[in-house]
Amino acid sequence: MSFASFIKKQFIDILQWNEESDEVLAWRFPMQDFEIQYGGSLTVRESQMAVFVNEGKIADVFAPGLYKLTTHTLPVLTYLKNWDKLFESPFKSDVSFFSTRLQLGRKWGTPQPITIRDKDFGMVRLRAFGMYSYKIIDARKFYTEISGTRDVYTRDELEQQLRNLVISTMTNTLGGSSIPFLDMAGNQGLMADKIKEELLTVFDRYGVALDSFVVENVSLPEELQKAIDTRISMGMMGDMAKFTQYQVANAIPLAAQNEGGAAGLGANLAAGVVMGQAMAQGLKQATVDTAQAAPAAGVAATSAAVGGEDPAVRLGQLKNLLDQGLIVQADYDNAKAEILRKLIS
Repeated sequence: MSFASFIKKQFIDILQWNEESDEVLAWRFPMQDFEIQYGGSLTVRESQMAVFVNEGKIADVFAPGLYKLTTHTLPVLTYLKNWDKLFESPFKSDVSFFSTRLQLGRKWGTPQPITIRDKDFGMVRLRAFGMYSYKIIDARKFYTEISGTRDVYTRDELEQQLRNLVISTMTNTLGGSSIPFLDMAGNQGLMADKIKEELLTVFDRYGVALDSFVVENVSLPEELQKAIDTRISMGMMGDMAKFTQYQVANAIPLAAQNEGGAAGLGANLAAGVVMGQAMAQGLKQATVDTAQAAPAAGVAATSAAVGGEDPAVRLGQLKNLLDQGLIVQADYDNAKAEILRKLIS
């Protein structure tokens, strides 16, 4: 090898990074015993950023594009090195590349139970896990706060720090929230939104943007889980009285078509109304008027089934059911005809 060839190999005229692994977030161009050729080219691909560092200080930051390295494209470095406009010599500088691709499906979790303070339950111990995604958006911050002068900085190294930030932020957010923990634990989407809201600022400090944050599971002590299950059940049962009335209304036409329709109608109607009133009273504290409807319906059922009371009383009871909207006019007419038929026969 000639001396001229040796000298030529000491100068770099093309700077670029061909990402060979998804694991690497930051990579420093190997510069030992090399200098950058003035007028050389810098290639920054889409989903990358590049940073020039001079004597430990960040100089110029480059977004995706193809650049010719001159005093015009390196204004900060030119200032730091006191170059004049005619400077054309090779120069020494560190160059780091950063991957700005979105890192999807990253996992987080609590290795050990964490303790939070809740206004309803006091101290609560829980475990949780889920997934999140992020990307580097500010190479200057990331270099200064995270990667520094390392030759390679990987995704695993970053996520060790991010997971600790997630857990500490989650503990502070849930413990200081005005929303009861029971409500958030029963709605994991709400919990994730509250934690993400706080994490956005935490991640931004390091030049990282949090794209999504999901809580997939929360493991709670058995007694607290029972309390959550009870609240969910109460919410589902809230309109049971209306549902029971709906079922009774649909059953009336079928009952009237069966043999002994009036008697069957009264019995089924009484059972449905009494059940609906009992559930409404237990879950939603029904009004006095609604509560009084149940005994009236029970009398109507008994009189129709036994057939031994005064026909006028039984007709009055059926008329009361009609006025309450629990039977329709056709059902009332059929029942009335049946009572009159038995009275005449």
